[in-house]
Amino acid sequence: MASHAARASKKKAMILSSPRDSPMSEPAIQMDPHADLKRQAAEYAVRYIASGMAVGLGTGSTAIFAVRHIAELLNSGKLKDIIAFATSKVTAEAAIKLKIPMMSDDLPRSLDVTIDGADEVNPQLDLIKGGGGALLREKLVAQTTVREIIVVDESKLSACLGTRHVLPVEVLPFGWRSVGRYLESLGAKYVIRQNFDGSEYRTDQGNMILDCDFGPIVDPAKLAAELDGRAGIIEHGLFIDLTHLVVVSSPAGVRELSRP
Repeated sequence: MASHAARASKKKAMILSSPRDSPMSEPAIQMDPHADLKRQAAEYAVRYIASGMAVGLGTGSTAIFAVRHIAELLNSGKLKDIIAFATSKVTAEAAIKLKIPMMSDDLPRSLDVTIDGADEVNPQLDLIKGGGGALLREKLVAQTTVREIIVVDESKLSACLGTRHVLPVEVLPFGWRSVGRYLESLGAKYVIRQNFDGSEYRTDQGNMILDCDFGPIVDPAKLAAELDGRAGIIEHGLFIDLTHLVVVSSPAGVRELSRP
């Protein structure tokens, strides 16, 4: 059986080998073996958007397909009077290029529907998110959304969070080592997220991300509360009781998962 450190190294590679700096570029999509499944799930989820809605636009290699499909429907006139809010700068830039009307960064109203991706989904529809680095903005958007729809391919489904993906924790650069020691006291092995060139990754807010391997997380709500209560932790990638619907694509087709 692989050691805890070996699992951390393997899961770190999952983060660093993903097209993080330009997750929505065509070359990145073409290199993704799950791209067709991601597209199917994302385009299916767009059926829950109706004219006149305020829509949250997620971040990452799955969510971009929803963004593009929304733009196509607006351009064809099948959707009208949509206004959107992006969960990251890179999503906002893509949406603006696609001529999707955007609301201001202060998020002046609640959102009707948000379509976003996830790195891992358990049977209770709790999530690990943040592989794309936008966990703070994604959680803020999820908490102000009437209906949060998560789109994934079947490889993201997991019996227990933490078995397939590390947990991203966004931390303030000031005094971050004290936070690192706290994470270790909770049982985590962590690595500092880096860019492809080896430089230290920073979020849209200028913070660091520590990718933490806790092993299987038996009680995600308990761990989330422990992380929420520590100064210096800006946000973490555990999304508990925020998902209303998960759309899953597989070679057999697209299906919906609702909270038990």
